Amino acid sequence: MRALTIFFLSLFSLPLVLNAQSVDEMLQKVSAAIESGQHGQAVSYFRQTIGLNIDRTEMFYWTSIDKSSEISSKLAVELASAYRRNRNYDKAYLFYKELLQKTPDNVDYLEACAEMQVCRGHEKEALRMYEKVLQLDTDNLAANIFLGNYYYLMAEKEKKRLDTDFKKLASPTKMQYARYRDGLSKVFSTGYQKARNSLRKVISQFPSTEAQKTLDKILRIEKEVNR
Repeated sequence: MRALTIFFLSLFSLPLVLNAQSVDEMLQKVSAAIESGQHGQAVSYFRQTIGLNIDRTEMFYWTSIDKSSEISSKLAVELASAYRRNRNYDKAYLFYKELLQKTPDNVDYLEACAEMQVCRGHEKEALRMYEKVLQLDTDNLAANIFLGNYYYLMAEKEKKRLDTDFKKLASPTKMQYARYRDGLSKVFSTGYQKARNSLRKVISQFPSTEAQKTLDKILRIEKEVNR
């Protein structure tokens, strides 16, 4: 009976052993391809190894790849993309940030980092990155969508606070009313206006119904503020 149990256990463990061997073999192929200057082949092997065991492949990247080499960026892209597909946004962000350190003005990496920050719940960091994206590419669609919605929602929140505080005043003085109107004007210029600028660029690239609805709301608020 004991022998039979051992036999069955060995059958279940066999795929794991084979998988480990396959990963090691593929990683050896990656190393050999890099040494022979066949970078395209190395990336192909590396991509296959990610599919077998992404953790082992990542460890290989950190311990066996020269980070100053040309191939390191290509391999980092593969890991970043794989973690992104797997919705491991922390790891994906780590690798996009690694890529960004080498090329700080790369719009694709900046945009990817910003997206990962949104997925990780770090909206303020994403805001900073998307703003840098627009400095490099003023028509960037992803950045304008995010900034348009972000500034609009922040402006709505601040306007609601101003309206609530003003309504608490039973008999507001002229000075209090003037402060309220000044507050609305500032909210429009620092929030709604920025949202409008970005959403107009979104509309210019594709007919977004939601973006147009938000622009219509901003127009009504502008009329209210300027009345």
